[in-house]
Formats: sequence, structure tokens, C-alpha cells
Amino acid sequence: VARTPEPGPVPKDSIRLYSMRFCPYAQRTRLVLHAKGIKFDTINIHLRNKPEWFLEKNPLGMVPTLETPAGEVIYESPITCEYLDEAYPEKNPAKNDAGVELQFYKIPVRRLKGEDVSGLEAELKVSLTKLDEHLVKKKTKFFDGDTITMIDYMLWPFFERIEMGDLEPFLDNTPELKKWRAHMLEDPAVKATIHSVESHKAFFKGYAVEKPDYDYGL
Repeated sequence: VARTPEPGPVPKDSIRLYSMRFCPYAQRTRLVLHAKGIKFDTINIHLRNKPEWFLEKNPLGMVPTLETPAGEVIYESPITCEYLDEAYPEKNPAKNDAGVELQFYKIPVRRLKGEDVSGLEAELKVSLTKLDEHLVKKKTKFFDGDTITMIDYMLWPFFERIEMGDLEPFLDNTPELKKWRAHMLEDPAVKATIHSVESHKAFFKGYAVEKPDYDYGL
């Protein structure tokens, strides 16, 4: 992936996503692209060995990064999702941003290192309880009604990875959140971007010891 040659211009009826297959933040953008039916192509970046041409487009070297036919470059997952929502307003989902980042990576990484994760686990329980209470009050399938909106897609990548970190027991006391997760698994955009538990676990195993296999499963 690192030796990927610099791509040509973005076609005028399309948009380009610079991504990494297992990145939960890039998955947010992929979910929105799929949900809105936007035509796009994907170039996966080797995050440990970034091509120079990519760093010229985005000096921070972050994914997700979007590039438009006009050569405009947009990055950071909430900003890319907001951009897509504004640039393609005729296509659902409606706007909403969770701003919630859960401890789904920190806990398993620190567990592997033999560190104390009780504080992080307590934080995760509080976050999950709040999310569950929100669904209880709303009495809806999703966070902003009975149809998926941006908040659901902002949260989903972390919940997709829950088995990866052996965190399923944290959902035992959040029944509405469990139901929400089941509803999300039926969504076409989720189905189009999802990785298997086995793939997530295999990637995470390398990621945790700083030897990620970005091409796992290809």
C-alpha cells in the first residue's frame, strides 16, 4: 500500500476517500458515503509508511481524508461527515453528531500490557449507561428517531469492534443499546463497510504490538 503511486485527478461526478481499512474514524466517513449513495473511490494509506504525495495533500497524514474534483481536501471524521451532509443535502441521513468517543481501543491495548484498566472500564460503563438512558427516553430504534441519522454512524464503528476487545459484557446492563446494535447490523451501509470479528481481532493483534497488517484479509 505504501508504494501506491500518486492518483490522478478526482473525476467530476465523484469524490475520493483516503482511508485505512480497519480505522474506525475512516469507517464513519465510509458509512455516510454508502448511506447517501455517493459515488466515490477509495485509496488506502499505509499509516506507518505514508506516501509523500499524500502528506502534500494532508500534512497531518490523517485518515479519513476526502478530495473533491476541484482539488479541495477535507479531513477529520466529524468534519468529513459534516461536509458530505452539507454537500449532498438531498441524500439522507439527517445531521447529528455524537461527539462520543468510547474506550474500545484503550482498554484492550492496556489490558495486553498488563496495566490497570479499572478507571477506563468505569468511564466506559458511564458512557454506555448514558447512551442506553437516551434510547429509553426516546423510545425509538435509533438515537434520533426510528431512522438512522449521523449520530448512529458516528457511534457505530466502536460498537462494531466490541467483540474485538472482549467488551460484550459491558452491554449486559444496557438492553436498549443491545437492541440498537442489532438494528444497526441490518443497515445496508453498515453491511457494506463491516469487517468480521475474526478480521478485527487479527488486525488488532498486530496493532497492539505496533505491527499492524493493513492488508490483512486481502
